Amino acid sequence: MTEASDKSGAKAGNPPVLEVNGLAKRFGDRQVVRGLDFRIERGECLGFLGPNGAGKTTTILMLLGLVEKSAGESRIFGLPVNGHLRAIKQRVGVASQTDNLDPDLTVEENLLIYASYFGMGRQQARRRAGELLDFFALSQRKGDLVPQLSGGQRRRLILARALVNEPELLILDEPTIGLDPQSRHLIWERLATLRSQGTTMLLTSHYLEEVSRLSSRVVIIDEGRIVAQGEPQRMIAELVGVDVFEVPGPAAALDAIEAAVALCDATVERVKDKLYIYARAECPELEEKVRAMHGWLRRPANLEDLFIQLTGRSLREA
Repeated sequence: MTEASDKSGAKAGNPPVLEVNGLAKRFGDRQVVRGLDFRIERGECLGFLGPNGAGKTTTILMLLGLVEKSAGESRIFGLPVNGHLRAIKQRVGVASQTDNLDPDLTVEENLLIYASYFGMGRQQARRRAGELLDFFALSQRKGDLVPQLSGGQRRRLILARALVNEPELLILDEPTIGLDPQSRHLIWERLATLRSQGTTMLLTSHYLEEVSRLSSRVVIIDEGRIVAQGEPQRMIAELVGVDVFEVPGPAAALDAIEAAVALCDATVERVKDKLYIYARAECPELEEKVRAMHGWLRRPANLEDLFIQLTGRSLREA
């Protein structure tokens, strides 16, 4: 496991909001989760990343008590999940990837019914629902039935419902999946506000720009194991580089550029008729050869580069 920059900033005497040690799950002969160790400190957003089938969903289901673990320990708010699930759920909010809103209820009724599960009185529930509808720009739709909402409005309602109980830990499973850019940016803005107010979050998403915007740390898993964890920008600089050159071209020209990379503080990846060059420092010899090519691109290294380097480019089936 790569542990570049795993500095979570834990403070002595303050237990993590969530802590996982040796968590594992086996389904028959298939080992899905293989001894995970990670934690989330109060007020931070942890990006929990991995390809399809890496074990992310199974891990979250174990944390929520919906799948029984095979080994290991998990604690939320310092309490073992096994044996304290009811108390933990009172303090956790979950925005699932699946749209499980009640289509027979209005927008406001979806929030009021959910609030009743936490023992809220009618007046308190209405006040909280109003706050959340304002926060997610849904006040004008509170009397509409769920089928009348757009996809973006439904996702915002799912998030609002997850916040009804003012959770200390918010679990976000693909919160902006399938949304247009405007809806996605609105949700990012609201989640960033929640984080600035001290809400602790566990975020899973295949939109790595989303993870980069919201997460203070990331854990990347592959085939049920953690392959890296730490602060995103520091891991990118240490494990990928500063700049990425994408250079398409004929084989002979790419061979010459690849040879020039040996003179630089850089690594290279060849994918069919394109080179990906991950540079950690300026290299005039490399840049001179790249400028002679057509259609090349230079850009800052990002979380997607890190993710692909650690988990590969092969297509994964869910």
